[in-house]
Amino acid sequence: MYSVRISFLIILIFCLSSCRDNGVGQTLPEIINDDVLNSVGEFNYLPSNTTGAVYKKRTYALSYSEEYEQAEWVAYVLKSSDIKEVDFKRPYFEIDTDILTGAAHWRNYKKSGYNKGHLCPAGDRRSNLKDYEETFLTSNISPQKYDFNAGIWNRLEQKVRYWAKKQDSIYVVSGGVLTDDLETIGFENVAVPKYFYKILLSNDHKKMIGFLVPHQKSDKPLYSFITSVDEIEKMTDIDFFPSLDDDLENRLESNINYDNWDF
Repeated sequence: MYSVRISFLIILIFCLSSCRDNGVGQTLPEIINDDVLNSVGEFNYLPSNTTGAVYKKRTYALSYSEEYEQAEWVAYVLKSSDIKEVDFKRPYFEIDTDILTGAAHWRNYKKSGYNKGHLCPAGDRRSNLKDYEETFLTSNISPQKYDFNAGIWNRLEQKVRYWAKKQDSIYVVSGGVLTDDLETIGFENVAVPKYFYKILLSNDHKKMIGFLVPHQKSDKPLYSFITSVDEIEKMTDIDFFPSLDDDLENRLESNINYDNWDF
């Protein structure tokens, strides 16, 4: 009996250590990769979260919602050096073993009628194979209709890369709007968002733009989907830039003018 108790204590200590290593319950600066922060200056860009489960990857961070079996947001810096014309072999999607509550299995998507839609696109991580492959984790995907994923969402991703090249780097937050009335797919009930959002902050902190895109095929121009970040915050209950100076945050997040963005 004594040896059993000792074994149990060893297992418990290991599990607690794993929780710390994965960033659960830690303050934001302790869980985010310093390289991501420092690439655009000494600034904590991480949004707030409703999940209590924020994880860092090599080049992005995410807040994983067990309730909806996907990330409520994925945040990262996109640098011009990340965007290369490299034709890496597309890998299979893998279950993210870092997620302590268990990330959704890729089989949930099989024969569901939905694509595995990247939140941090593979095209934003072409500087090396390891970074590229890390985007193929199930914690970085959300169910998306094919004509949405390959259409308006792809056009927006390409435009973000265009801006990142022009500005050298840009900060990106992306996700689906997760609410209680959503359709689900698969044996783990992965939620299908009705809207997806993408929020961008320039590396000089002088401009911000938000997009709220209905989850459906659209041929409308991208500027048709510009929405204030304040509006996206109301829909998601997330504060996307809590570390910005309050006056600057209020001004940027309420803005819907896109004159200083090159469309």
